[in-house]
Amino acid sequence: MSSTSAFHTAIVPAAGLGTRFLPTTKAVPKELLPVVDTPGIELVATEAAQAGARRLVIVTSPGKEAVAEYFRPQPELERTLDERGRTDLLEKVRRAPNLLEVETAIQDKALGLGHAVGCAEPNLTDEDEAVAVLLPDDLVLPTGVLTRMAEVRARLGGTVLCAFDIPRELISPFGVFDVEPTDTDDVLGVKGMVEKPKPEDAPSTYAAAGRYLLDRAIFDALRRITPGAGGELQLTDAIALLIAEGHPVHVVVHRGGRHDLGNPGGFLRAAVDFALEHPDYGPSLREWLRDRLDNS
Repeated sequence: MSSTSAFHTAIVPAAGLGTRFLPTTKAVPKELLPVVDTPGIELVATEAAQAGARRLVIVTSPGKEAVAEYFRPQPELERTLDERGRTDLLEKVRRAPNLLEVETAIQDKALGLGHAVGCAEPNLTDEDEAVAVLLPDDLVLPTGVLTRMAEVRARLGGTVLCAFDIPRELISPFGVFDVEPTDTDDVLGVKGMVEKPKPEDAPSTYAAAGRYLLDRAIFDALRRITPGAGGELQLTDAIALLIAEGHPVHVVVHRGGRHDLGNPGGFLRAAVDFALEHPDYGPSLREWLRDRLDNS
């Protein structure tokens, strides 16, 4: 298998405590909160499967077994729905277990995104010369950017990341790429990264999003970087090390939208957005919102 072959495994870091959703997340993992009727983690798993992943490694923490359990078949529930003729619900219940093979890796301590990704290394096989990482808090819309990223890796090799073009005055909360043009529109070479720069110090307006297609070399880099603040291992530090050593890194600029499921405000926006497009709920919700806003 060549180094430019498609990826087969996707990693979803899901070990966080979901503190911004407390007290709900005392009992329900944040990743299972429904965007209308589908948990965010199923949405990103579907995106990974559509891009060619056959396996999903969920990096989780003790006590969050329900996240992986969501992808297991539920024979009794399926039998009940079948007996009642609820084929519509039966299809929904079977959807996640049929997406891809799901397994878990345990992150005992929250030591950063780089540490979380590294926890999944024992789950990989020799055929995993590249892995996708999808952050479940990030919904990148429309889906398809991971497929484009795989195409860029097949052509240029190395590691491929996703970027959004952010207005400079709003750039400070993000990791920002130092880039150079290529011969393809919206594909840029990466010379470096800066975390959370002041607007005037940002090397570009291209900010990192929650989609990564990482060459297997990332795991060696993660073992060689040093922890930063709070003892955390940052994935961007490992990527920066690869860049410094001549490893090719590119970004695909995504011109669509995104939703941040990591906080209640962003989650509500995603839920409203998805509900407005839903054939059952959209028309009445649109009418209700119009009346509600007119009377506010």
